[in-house]
Amino acid sequence: MKCPCCSGKDYKDCCEPFHKMETHAPTAEALMRSRFSAFAIPNGDYLMETTLPGKRKFHNKADLQEWGEINQWTKLEIVGTPALNIVEFKAFYTDAEGENQVHHEISVFQKMHNRWYYVSGEFVD
Repeated sequence: MKCPCCSGKDYKDCCEPFHKMETHAPTAEALMRSRFSAFAIPNGDYLMETTLPGKRKFHNKADLQEWGEINQWTKLEIVGTPALNIVEFKAFYTDAEGENQVHHEISVFQKMHNRWYYVSGEFVD
Protein backbone atom coordinates (compact mmCIF):
# COMPACT_ATOMS: atom_id res chain seq x y z
CA MET A 1 0.00 0.00 0.00
CA LYS A 2 1.08 3.59 -0.56
CA CYS A 3 2.24 5.39 2.54
CA PRO A 4 -0.46 7.58 4.13
CA CYS A 5 2.09 10.43 4.48
CA CYS A 6 1.75 11.21 0.74
CA SER A 7 5.46 10.68 0.01
CA GLY A 8 4.55 8.55 -3.01
CA LYS A 9 6.51 5.63 -1.54
CA ASP A 10 5.15 2.30 -0.39
CA TYR A 11 4.37 2.22 3.34
CA LYS A 12 6.94 -0.56 3.90
CA ASP A 13 9.66 1.66 2.41
CA CYS A 14 8.56 4.86 4.12
CA CYS A 15 6.92 5.15 7.55
CA GLU A 16 6.53 1.48 8.50
CA PRO A 17 10.18 1.05 9.68
CA PHE A 18 9.68 4.06 11.97
CA HIS A 19 6.37 2.68 13.28
CA LYS A 20 8.01 -0.68 14.00
CA MET A 21 10.89 1.18 15.74
CA GLU A 22 13.40 -0.51 13.42
CA THR A 23 14.90 2.91 12.80
CA HIS A 24 14.19 6.53 13.71
CA ALA A 25 13.06 9.40 11.51
CA PRO A 26 16.21 11.23 10.32
CA THR A 27 14.61 14.70 10.17
CA ALA A 28 11.81 16.65 11.79
CA GLU A 29 9.86 16.49 8.52
CA ALA A 30 10.25 12.71 8.34
CA LEU A 31 8.98 12.47 11.91
CA MET A 32 6.03 14.73 11.04
CA ARG A 33 5.17 12.49 8.09
CA SER A 34 5.45 9.35 10.21
CA ARG A 35 3.19 10.88 12.88
CA PHE A 36 0.56 11.73 10.25
CA SER A 37 0.74 8.11 9.08
CA ALA A 38 0.37 7.00 12.70
CA PHE A 39 -2.92 8.89 12.90
CA ALA A 40 -4.04 7.34 9.59
CA ILE A 41 -3.15 3.74 10.55
CA PRO A 42 -3.81 4.49 13.65
CA ASN A 43 -0.92 3.86 16.04
CA GLY A 44 -1.31 5.68 19.36
CA ASP A 45 1.75 3.93 20.83
CA TYR A 46 3.99 5.48 18.17
CA LEU A 47 2.43 8.91 18.67
CA MET A 48 3.24 8.78 22.38
CA GLU A 49 6.72 7.32 21.82
CA THR A 50 7.61 10.16 19.44
CA THR A 51 6.39 12.90 21.79
CA LEU A 52 9.19 14.50 23.80
CA PRO A 53 9.31 12.57 27.11
CA GLY A 54 8.86 15.74 29.19
CA LYS A 55 5.70 16.61 27.23
CA ARG A 56 3.98 13.20 27.34
CA LYS A 57 2.09 14.10 30.51
CA PHE A 58 0.10 16.59 28.41
CA HIS A 59 -1.07 13.86 26.01
CA ASN A 60 -3.17 10.74 26.33
CA LYS A 61 -2.44 7.67 24.22
CA ALA A 62 -6.09 6.57 24.18
CA ASP A 63 -7.19 10.02 22.95
CA LEU A 64 -4.53 10.02 20.23
CA GLN A 65 -5.58 6.53 19.14
CA GLU A 66 -9.25 7.53 19.13
CA TRP A 67 -8.62 10.69 17.09
CA GLY A 68 -6.90 8.51 14.52
CA GLU A 69 -9.73 5.98 14.52
CA ILE A 70 -12.73 8.32 14.29
CA ASN A 71 -11.32 10.35 11.38
CA GLN A 72 -10.39 9.33 7.86
CA TRP A 73 -6.97 10.85 7.15
CA THR A 74 -6.79 11.64 3.46
CA LYS A 75 -3.79 13.86 2.69
CA LEU A 76 -0.74 15.49 4.20
CA GLU A 77 0.66 18.69 2.73
CA ILE A 78 3.98 20.01 4.00
CA VAL A 79 3.64 23.80 3.72
CA GLY A 80 7.21 24.51 4.71
CA THR A 81 10.16 23.84 6.98
CA PRO A 82 11.35 27.29 8.09
CA ALA A 83 13.96 25.74 10.42
CA LEU A 84 15.45 22.29 11.00
CA ASN A 85 13.12 21.75 13.95
CA ILE A 86 9.93 23.39 12.62
CA VAL A 87 7.41 21.94 10.17
CA GLU A 88 4.29 23.70 8.94
CA PHE A 89 1.74 21.29 7.57
CA LYS A 90 -1.88 20.78 6.62
CA ALA A 91 -3.50 17.45 7.49
CA PHE A 92 -6.70 16.80 5.56
CA TYR A 93 -9.28 14.44 6.99
CA THR A 94 -12.96 13.60 7.06
CA ASP A 95 -14.39 13.72 10.58
CA ALA A 96 -16.86 11.34 12.21
CA GLU A 97 -19.79 13.40 10.87
CA GLY A 98 -18.50 13.09 7.29
CA GLU A 99 -17.30 16.71 7.13
CA ASN A 100 -14.03 17.54 5.41
CA GLN A 101 -11.54 19.20 7.75
CA VAL A 102 -8.07 20.70 7.56
CA HIS A 103 -5.74 20.70 10.56
CA HIS A 104 -3.16 23.43 9.84
CA GLU A 105 -0.32 23.50 12.33
CA ILE A 106 3.21 24.74 12.87
CA SER A 107 4.95 22.02 14.87
CA VAL A 108 8.14 22.27 16.87
CA PHE A 109 10.43 19.26 17.20
CA GLN A 110 13.53 18.59 19.27
CA LYS A 111 16.42 16.25 18.59
CA MET A 112 17.60 14.42 21.68
CA HIS A 113 19.96 11.43 21.85
CA ASN A 114 20.00 11.21 18.03
CA ARG A 115 16.17 11.03 17.81
CA TRP A 116 13.59 13.59 16.80
CA TYR A 117 10.57 14.19 19.06
CA TYR A 118 7.39 16.23 18.74
CA VAL A 119 7.38 19.08 21.28
CA SER A 120 4.36 21.26 20.55
CA GLY A 121 2.18 22.70 17.85
CA GLU A 122 0.49 26.00 17.12
CA PHE A 123 -2.74 25.93 15.14
CA VAL A 124 -2.95 28.22 12.12
CA ASP A 125 -6.31 29.59 10.99
